[in-house]
Amino acid sequence: MFDYRTTFGVEYQNLFNRTQIEGKLDKGAPLEWGMENRRGKPSTSFLFGLIGSQQVGPYYLGATGLASLICGLIAFEIIGLNLFASVGWDPVQFIRQLPWLGLQPPAPAWGLHIPPLAQGGWWLMAGFFLTTSILLWWVRVYRRARALGMGTHVAWAFASAIWLYLVDGFLRPLLMGSWSEGVPFGIFPHLDWTASLSIRYGNLYYDPFHMLSIVFLYGSTLLFAMHGGTILATSRYWAEREIEQATDPGTAAERGGIFWRWVMGFNATFESIHRWAVWFAILCTLTGGIGILLTGTVVDNWYLWGVKHGFAPEYPRVYAPITDPGLLRAAVQP
Repeated sequence: MFDYRTTFGVEYQNLFNRTQIEGKLDKGAPLEWGMENRRGKPSTSFLFGLIGSQQVGPYYLGATGLASLICGLIAFEIIGLNLFASVGWDPVQFIRQLPWLGLQPPAPAWGLHIPPLAQGGWWLMAGFFLTTSILLWWVRVYRRARALGMGTHVAWAFASAIWLYLVDGFLRPLLMGSWSEGVPFGIFPHLDWTASLSIRYGNLYYDPFHMLSIVFLYGSTLLFAMHGGTILATSRYWAEREIEQATDPGTAAERGGIFWRWVMGFNATFESIHRWAVWFAILCTLTGGIGILLTGTVVDNWYLWGVKHGFAPEYPRVYAPITDPGLLRAAVQP
């Protein structure tokens, strides 16, 4: 049996330390003909080695990567300068109040029109550049995977997160007919928007797609914790060396499999645990986006919707009957 401990001189790793291996720097797999070469002389970093590989560079930026960074920087500057201006350009107050500062979308009166910069135009401009940056980065992720002969699993998982982002800031406001339905930029303003959306539309906890999203969120944390814990628990046997682990007997992979077979009655494989994890992560944002998209466009009150379909409790009408807010809005419209 191949003994990793004697060969590499490593006895034990635990949750708080990591053995760093030094060796010949890798320039990476060759790229396709005619594509821009990677740049930068590779080097090592001890700090990076604490969380991953020690090697830094060479890097590949490319046209889409450069355009993405430029658009992202423009969006960052627009948001940051607007937040700075909101406190009178006072750096002390900017730092103190930063969690509460926000760049708000246009008022409802503007609908889907483009307002002046000071009345929501900056929000639209920042959203445009930020969205462009994210979409260009998705193209970069997809093209890098193809260039290396990899599958495009990461790109499509990233697309699921982009779907939720687009629903919140673009698709749902478009269907609602008003940019005011969009999410403000800022930490607490974002959280306040989430809370007010839930209150306005009868509690998102009764949204079945929100329920599914939470299931996949908690499931993702459980799966990743199980997988990560197993690899760390077997790191003394070089669990990260997956090729050797799949062929040599008595390895970390075999021990991890036996552990889960003893604990749960069956064991996952290198492939199956990652398939479960990526699908749980993808479905978290995918179902969450569907739930938000239906809020206000199809369902005006999730609590009343839940009562109607028999899975939400109908509370005693102690003070006044519960009226569907959608009916109230319809009554005041001309």
